[in-house]
Amino acid sequence: MKKTNGGIKELWRHFLVALKRKPFNIPMCALVITFLYYALHLTSISNTTAKIQGPGMGFAGFCTMLFSILSYMAFINTFQYRKPVNKIMLCVLIGMFAIIAFADWYYLQQIYASLTRAVNPIVVTQNTIYIAYAEYYLRVHLILLVVTLVLIALLPVYTKMLRKIKTSIEVEDNGSMAAIDISGE
Repeated sequence: MKKTNGGIKELWRHFLVALKRKPFNIPMCALVITFLYYALHLTSISNTTAKIQGPGMGFAGFCTMLFSILSYMAFINTFQYRKPVNKIMLCVLIGMFAIIAFADWYYLQQIYASLTRAVNPIVVTQNTIYIAYAEYYLRVHLILLVVTLVLIALLPVYTKMLRKIKTSIEVEDNGSMAAIDISGE
């Protein structure tokens, strides 16, 4: 009995075949990473909201979280398997990304305003270090959001590149089969 080729090479081939069939999983993974990054650092962001209490900061955080969750549904409805891209849902998805980016930008502006105001500015100390962390997390979240948007925009490009990768398996002795007599004699 012959042992089939397995291992890492075969796993890599299966992975590439799956990507060739559903290349939109690449920006979907980026979208998941972007959302998880924001959600896992929500404690620092909400503590900053409670400390600064700037106008609209809570609403900006709420909008970021809400539209991050809703962007999954828009993404799933935009890129359906074996169907063309739903252009209306793509516009909705880009609109949601714009709302998320604006909410993050607004939140960052409120942090800057509270740190630089003339009357009673907030000073970042060891007890309020979460404000600096929240600023950093929001900047990285914006970068991840832009990366996700770029991956969505470049989807047709790397879809063509993925299709050029050869993932078929060479089968030995395929052409040396004898003719089968089915005449019944």
